[in-house]
Amino acid sequence: MRYGFIGLGNMASAIIRGAIASGAVAAEDVFGYNHHIEKAEALSRTCGMRVCESLAALAAKSDFIVLAVKPQVLPDVLPKLKAHVAGKRIVTIAAGKTLEYYEAALGEIPVIRVMPNINAVVGASTSCICANAHASEADVAQVRALFEAVGSVTEIPEAHFSVFGSVAGCSPAYTFMYIDALARAGVRAGLSRKVAQQAAASAVMGSARMALESNEHPQALADKVCSPGGSTIEGLYALQLGGFEGLVQQAIAAAIEKSAKL
Repeated sequence: MRYGFIGLGNMASAIIRGAIASGAVAAEDVFGYNHHIEKAEALSRTCGMRVCESLAALAAKSDFIVLAVKPQVLPDVLPKLKAHVAGKRIVTIAAGKTLEYYEAALGEIPVIRVMPNINAVVGASTSCICANAHASEADVAQVRALFEAVGSVTEIPEAHFSVFGSVAGCSPAYTFMYIDALARAGVRAGLSRKVAQQAAASAVMGSARMALESNEHPQALADKVCSPGGSTIEGLYALQLGGFEGLVQQAIAAAIEKSAKL
């Protein structure tokens, strides 16, 4: 199968590099189009992707057309693409837009939505996937394999997309802020920035692995770290007094609300 990417930002570039590097797809079967062709040419030099100079050329060479542009760009791109999508499958990673939106713009063709996150850059994306009634199980499997090259993929109902996307797609930004806050606290107490940041990031990564691999509730895991009268429970109490858990939930709720407006 051949894949054509419209838009070659950080996410699309990570998916393309990861898919080619993993062997999920051959470099000669990946095509890319970007408004600034220099960006496409630069990516091609690093991974072997083929560059297309127009939407029509990309569509003609692709079985799956991956829309990797921002949601606000779609009203400009979709009308130009409509004449070239017969017999193609559309894959979109744009936030907010529903399957129905693409069907209204492009007609009754297979459409598959995927919401990856920025961790695709290091092969650790957390993605969700759903498809319309025109997409076959084989179509979905092909797309799933493409995104599994850069992380995990979970199939969910479209009604849950904005929630999953906010929890998995937005949370890396919040986690980076948390890591930075931990590191700054370490620097304030005398560690070098390099040591403090490495310690914070490594601890977060290990904790995430424990949460994934353990059958225990995250709160039960937290309780295991808290000795009676110890330093951890004292810090946990400070976080709760500051409304840490509530602020996290407010952040996700705000992201969900914004996603619905895109």
